Amino acid sequence: MEKKFQSLSVPRRVLLGPGPSNVPPEVLQAMALPVIGHLDPAFLAIMEEVQAMLRTVFATTNRFTIPISATGSAGMEAALVNAIERGDKALVCVNGVFGVRMCDIVERAGGELKKIEAEWGTPFQPDQVRDALKNFPAAIVAIVHAETSTGVLQPLEEISRIVHDHGALFVVDAVTSLGGTPVNVDDRKIDVCYSGTQKCLSCPPGLSPITFSDSAIEKLKSRTSKVQSWYLDMTMIEKYWGPERVYHHTAPISMIYALREALRLALDEGLESRFDRHRRLSAQLIDGLEKMGLEMLVDRKYRTPMLNAVKIPCGVDEAVLRKRLLERYGIEIGAGLGPLKGKIWRIGLMGHSCAEENISLILSALKSLL
Repeated sequence: MEKKFQSLSVPRRVLLGPGPSNVPPEVLQAMALPVIGHLDPAFLAIMEEVQAMLRTVFATTNRFTIPISATGSAGMEAALVNAIERGDKALVCVNGVFGVRMCDIVERAGGELKKIEAEWGTPFQPDQVRDALKNFPAAIVAIVHAETSTGVLQPLEEISRIVHDHGALFVVDAVTSLGGTPVNVDDRKIDVCYSGTQKCLSCPPGLSPITFSDSAIEKLKSRTSKVQSWYLDMTMIEKYWGPERVYHHTAPISMIYALREALRLALDEGLESRFDRHRRLSAQLIDGLEKMGLEMLVDRKYRTPMLNAVKIPCGVDEAVLRKRLLERYGIEIGAGLGPLKGKIWRIGLMGHSCAEENISLILSALKSLL
C-alpha cells in the first residue's frame, strides 16, 4: 500500500551552534514571494540591489561581488580553483578544520601546496607567514578569518602586507565572520574573500557571497587553462552577474530574495551597531559561563564574538548534555571537531540568534544540566 505523507512540520529550535543561525521572519516571508524568471527585469533589479548591499557588508568597492548559487563550501572551492592554475604555488594557513579543507582543494586543483600550522585554538603570527614565503614564492596565500572549529579570530592586517610584499594574492575565508565582525576587504587588501549566508547574516544556507579584487580578476583573465570547475568558473558567472546578463545557470530565485532581505536588515541595524551587539553579548555569555566555572579555549584577545569555544568539564559526557539541551530546551549547540572532538562545545551567537534572551536561556539550561 502506498504510504501517505503528511504536510511538513518541523520543531522550533534555538540555534546556538556553529551555524545555521535562526532566520528572522522578514527573511522567511521573502522566500514565500512569487518566483519569477531569473532574467526577468524585476529580478535583475533585485540582483543589483544584492550586489550593492554585499559590497557594503564586505566593505569593498569591488565590481565583481556576488552570491554564488551554493553554500559557503562552494565559496571556498570557487575562490581557490579560480585563483589557482595547475603548478601554482599555494601557501595555506591551517589552525582548524577549514584550513585543512583549503589544502585538499588546492591539491585537487593541481596547485603545489605548502601548509603552515598553528595549534588549534591559537592564531597565526605574521612571522610564520613571512618565514614561509621567503623559501616558497607562493602565487596565493589562504587563511581563515574566523575559524568555526575553534573560535579563533585571526588578525589580518600585518599578514596581508607580508603577502602583498611577496607579490601573492590574499585569499580569506570569512564564512563565519561576515556580518558579525568587520571584514574590511578593501582596507585589508584582501584579493578574494568568500562567506556563507547561514551564519551572521541569518539567511538560510544555500548561497556563498564572494568578492574578487581587480588583481584577482586580472589573474583570472590571464589564465592559460580552463578553471577546473565548470559550475564555479567565475569567467562565465561574471557574465551573468555583469551587464551582459549571459545565461549560465538558473539562479535560486527565492534564496536571492532571502539574502536581499537579510542584507537589508543588517544595514538597517547598522553594521557598527551589529558588530557591537555581537561583541557585547559574547562578553556577557562568557562572563556567565566563567561564573559557572567553565573555561574558554581561546585567549581573550583572539576570540571570535560570534562563536565561543568552551572547554568541557571533567566527568561530563558532552554528547549526552547536547542531546538533553536539544530535547528539554530546544537548544542546539555544536560539538568539537578534529583534535578538539570531545574537548569543547561550540556556542554560537550569530546574527538573529545573538540576543540577550538566548544568553539567559542557554546559561539557565547549562546550569540546570551541569
